[in-house]
Amino acid sequence: MKYSVVVVDDHTLLSQAIEGMVNTFDKFKVLYTCKNGGEVQEKFTASPRNIPDIVLVDVNMPVMNGIETTEWVVTNYPNVNVLALSVEDADGTILKMLKAGAIGYLLKDTKKEVLERALLEIMDNGFYHTKSVTNLLLDSVSGKKSRDQVNFKENEIKFMRLACSELTYKEIAEKMFLSPKTIDGYRDSLFTKLDIRNRVGLVMYAIKHKIYMP
Repeated sequence: MKYSVVVVDDHTLLSQAIEGMVNTFDKFKVLYTCKNGGEVQEKFTASPRNIPDIVLVDVNMPVMNGIETTEWVVTNYPNVNVLALSVEDADGTILKMLKAGAIGYLLKDTKKEVLERALLEIMDNGFYHTKSVTNLLLDSVSGKKSRDQVNFKENEIKFMRLACSELTYKEIAEKMFLSPKTIDGYRDSLFTKLDIRNRVGLVMYAIKHKIYMP
C-alpha cells in the first residue's frame, strides 16, 4: 500500500516536477495537485477519497496562502499531515507555518532523498525536522507555558519521553503495556494542556523543559 500525497503550489511546472518526483518513491503516490488552499478546500470537501495522508504545501500562494491552508487542514482534518515545501527561509515564516500546524518544513532545493526520508519519517514518527528548524523551535516554540504551570500525570511524563523517540504511537502503547486508545488519550490531553497542535510541539516542549534529555 502506498501513502497518498497532495501537492499544493501555484507554479504549475514546479508542482508537476514535485509530483513526478514523489511518484518515484516506493511508498508514496500523488493523488492530485492544487494551486492554492481554496482548491484544497474544494477537493477535500467534495469526497472522502480526496483526503490524503500528507499535504505538501507552498507558503506564498494566491487566494489562500500556505499558513491559512495549513490552519484549515489541521483544524478540519487533524489526521492529515502538512509538510511545508517552500523557497522561503526566513525564521518568521518558518515559525508561522509550524505554529499553524505544519509538522515539518523543507526548502525546495532539498535533495530528492531528503524529501523521501522526510515523508517516511512523517508517516512513521509523526514529524520531520532538519537540525536548523529544530534549533529554531527550541529558541521560540513551546515556551508558552513553563513546566511549573502544568500538572502532569506520571504516565503522561512517560508518554512524553517516549514520544521524543522514533517509536510510533502504536509501539509506545506496546512499550507502556497500554491500549492505543489510551495512548491517544494521553496525546490529546497533553496537546490541550500545552496548547500545541502536534508531536513536534510536544517533543520541543519536553526538550526545552528537560523532561527529555537528547
